[in-house]
Amino acid sequence: MPGWQERTVVEQEHRGQPCRFGTGDWNIALVGPLPPPSGGMATQTDQLRRLLGQEGVTVELVQSNAPYRPAWAGRLKGVRALFRLIPYCLQLWRAAGRNRLFHVMANSGWSWHLFAAPAIWIAWLRGVPVIVNYRGGEAEEFFRRAMHWVRPSLRRCARIVVPSGFLEQVFISRSIEVTVVPNIIDLSRFSISPEDSRNADGRGDAPRIIVTRNLEALYDVATAIEAFASIRSRYPDATMHIAGEGEERQRLEQHCRRLGISDAVHFTGRLSHEQIAALYREADLMLNPSLADNMPNSLLEAMASGVPVVTTDVGGIPYLVEDGVHALLVPPAEPGKMAAASLAILDDAALRHRLVQAGRELVEQFTWNRIAQRWACVYGDVLGETSGEAA
Repeated sequence: MPGWQERTVVEQEHRGQPCRFGTGDWNIALVGPLPPPSGGMATQTDQLRRLLGQEGVTVELVQSNAPYRPAWAGRLKGVRALFRLIPYCLQLWRAAGRNRLFHVMANSGWSWHLFAAPAIWIAWLRGVPVIVNYRGGEAEEFFRRAMHWVRPSLRRCARIVVPSGFLEQVFISRSIEVTVVPNIIDLSRFSISPEDSRNADGRGDAPRIIVTRNLEALYDVATAIEAFASIRSRYPDATMHIAGEGEERQRLEQHCRRLGISDAVHFTGRLSHEQIAALYREADLMLNPSLADNMPNSLLEAMASGVPVVTTDVGGIPYLVEDGVHALLVPPAEPGKMAAASLAILDDAALRHRLVQAGRELVEQFTWNRIAQRWACVYGDVLGETSGEAA
């Protein structure tokens, strides 16, 4: 799996002509979460809403993670889902009466059942075609357990779109046709300026290492911490900055204390878009220790910022980057191998430079200028022919 390769698919050509966003009645309901937290799906929803608006598309956002009203309802664990689900479904019903198309951002697990499935069925009941934009590295396991519940909803979709070849294979293995449209990276936020060229040349004896994943078991930040402890034996002045929040934080802080590296590991908590971009600008290396993944925005953001990457080789990551070309890939839950790969980068300026250059070239393929036409083709196809079933 040699990393991302552009493909000649329906997104690139529509009836033999380049696709363009409609100049007429292109009213789209975009259904999905918004930051915070700044997770991949929330960030993509936010970016897509803004970029489609710039193309002249009328976008109505139906936010799946809207604040609880009243606010105290969020503290009632047994019933708080109802306080979000009921107004969410009402908003979906109203949006279906005002829009020609639903674009639903979807994920695995309860997120599918509580937010994606209701959007699909409400749109179907009201005769509005649905594009499901499915993402998430845990799709294989989720489908293995729940496909008998998921498939009826998928059958009501006019198109299923995934961001990676990895997820494409997950669907194809179940005889479900999908279209690939990659994630979007905003290079204006993460571009390398001349003063940031130190990212390619390293920081000498005090490298700054970052992790930008939420503190959840899925992302196995403990492995990155253990790798960092080994790196400190070679670079005793190295520091680690962990940007994210989650239920694992207390356990990870205790882990740092046991390893004797608490003074060098900084938990920043949840950061804004601007703060994340600043963190990348100051970084010398990014570690991605996830146990399952699809097409992580954090890898693209690091490469866009000129930060070399060591990442696990799980899920969709080998479809996105090539080992030794764009990043160094290691097996999951192997802190020793992650540390060795990190030291290889920190010790070798030529390797750092090659990875940074190749990474930057790779992310150019995910800019809006490259991705916009693909979405225009998908929307145009669905709005022009909406009777087909996807699964």
